[in-house]
Amino acid sequence: MLNEQHLRDPKLPRKGIILAGGAGTRLHPITRGISKQLIPVYDKPMVYYPLSVLMLAGIREILLISTPDDIGGFRRLLGNGEQWGISISYAEQANPNGLPEAFIIAEDFLAGSASALILGDNIFYGHGFSSQLRGASEQSSGATVFAYPVSNPQRYGVIEFDESGQAIGLEEKPQSPRSKYAITGLYFFDTDACEVARNLTPSKRGELEIVDLIGHYLSHQSLHVEQFGRGFAWLDTGTRDSLLDACNFVAAIEKRQGLKIGCPEEIAWRNNWIASAQLTQLGDMMNNDYGRYLIELVGATERD
Repeated sequence: MLNEQHLRDPKLPRKGIILAGGAGTRLHPITRGISKQLIPVYDKPMVYYPLSVLMLAGIREILLISTPDDIGGFRRLLGNGEQWGISISYAEQANPNGLPEAFIIAEDFLAGSASALILGDNIFYGHGFSSQLRGASEQSSGATVFAYPVSNPQRYGVIEFDESGQAIGLEEKPQSPRSKYAITGLYFFDTDACEVARNLTPSKRGELEIVDLIGHYLSHQSLHVEQFGRGFAWLDTGTRDSLLDACNFVAAIEKRQGLKIGCPEEIAWRNNWIASAQLTQLGDMMNNDYGRYLIELVGATERD
């Protein structure tokens, strides 16, 4: 049994949560037989992208939460994570009761650690992103969220700023938004998140709302907001059009630059979590361009 001091020790390594539940009804009939987060975004399963974000943040212990029907597919795809030098556990969310429920489900897994929660259908790409992630992960108290300017803020949770750029308000899908900045599906919380989530009151929709969890930190003046601007891409793949846009975006970047987006094998290798021989072995297991890319990473380093 963990003692109380251990449960509140900010020095414990931060752990990650991927929330990959939901019925994916906006993508029917595509998602009638498969979880949305298991369908491909160009050359890899959708869930690889949020997984890679947590790995870029230096997080090695990850819990994936999904529905009872879909959890087996994630187990088959990801295993226990050892191939990437990480640990992946699994938990079920029987009903979609809101994003903060992830912290109630994950409480035993977190065991007093700070956390990072990412939604399984979000894709992030931009220069300097790794540094922002590491900075957020190293904060020992409070919460960090990421805001992105959108043309249709009515569809999102929106964060309001004062003239100095300080966050002063939150709204969930407002009819008349006070800001164009949507809160993305990536959140870093300190060790209080589980307790705060347990004490939230369900909204009129009957769900626990992520804006209420974030609002707790805002009201206690312990919320940090990172703004993404020009040159950064945040893609939500919840509709057919946005899924197609994401596929085309990833394809265009990868073909143009010859570099992959959301590649857990490469991130694990560059983080020194797996050796070059293991990366080569992973590449040899794939008879395609993805596998050759992994093998060529090792070859390029050896030539240098």
